[in-house]
Amino acid sequence: MDDFTTAIHQHRRELHVHCYRMLGSFDDAEEVVQDALLRAWTHRDSYEPGTNLRAWLYRIATNACLDQLRQRSRRPEQVRSFAEVPWLQPYPDRLLDQAAPSADEPEAVVVGRETIELAFVAAMQALPAQQRAVLVMRDAIGWSAAETATILETSVPAVNSALQRARATLQREPRTPETSPPRTSLSTEERDLLDRYIWLSERPDADQMAALVRDDIRVTMPPQPVCYDGWATLAPLHELAAEHGEWRLLPTTANRLPAAACYLRAAGESGFAAFKLDVLRIKDGLIAEITTFGPDLFPAFDLPPRLT
Repeated sequence: MDDFTTAIHQHRRELHVHCYRMLGSFDDAEEVVQDALLRAWTHRDSYEPGTNLRAWLYRIATNACLDQLRQRSRRPEQVRSFAEVPWLQPYPDRLLDQAAPSADEPEAVVVGRETIELAFVAAMQALPAQQRAVLVMRDAIGWSAAETATILETSVPAVNSALQRARATLQREPRTPETSPPRTSLSTEERDLLDRYIWLSERPDADQMAALVRDDIRVTMPPQPVCYDGWATLAPLHELAAEHGEWRLLPTTANRLPAAACYLRAAGESGFAAFKLDVLRIKDGLIAEITTFGPDLFPAFDLPPRLT
């Protein structure tokens, strides 16, 4: 019993990443993984010793995700901006790294940017549930068509058909991420831009910030249904932030993208309180997009609630 419990929990982190891709929400993924592990324990007698435990767990976790999707029935027709995916949440890179392969699981997949970036996760939310599951297992995890068919308890032709439709839909999605070399760490350019963004956020200078971002920069703030396009709309927000009080920012990473944890000290306060998380997308040497989330997931990022 103890060995079985240990074995299934060794897969917990990669199952969490899988559920996050399916659901787009860190919190929902946490809930579903807990349910999936409970299902695995409850139905442990159905597992055949010596067979692929990882595939068995993925089948359970995927079915738990599909159940969740059927119950909530939330799917945007098209993802033109992250404002249309109000449940979207960031994923801490430190936890993505925990889903990397271990010595006894050489087949586990390293979580690279191309299948975890916010744009990919958001675009996935426009797919029907079954197509979403097929795309994740085929293109993100790397299961074969036969393995995917077994996990989903369907046929190989059905898997191939669903994959073809899913890929075609994503190609039409305006939020589908651009193709880039697979990697799991920030580039030197991204680190430098993040440092400059932090510097200018703590010492506001509208002209210098304007030089750091693209003219067509986009800012969204899930779950708020707002979308700001262009520096002309961002500039007032930058000025307003400076009026709130004094800022301190800590560098971090989310979804393999540069991010900044933002703390605010309002007038009369003695310390800096967690306020928001800014996730940056860089394009052609400039900040092309800022996605701002609340501080709810700071503990998952191992970020303190306050700074002195």
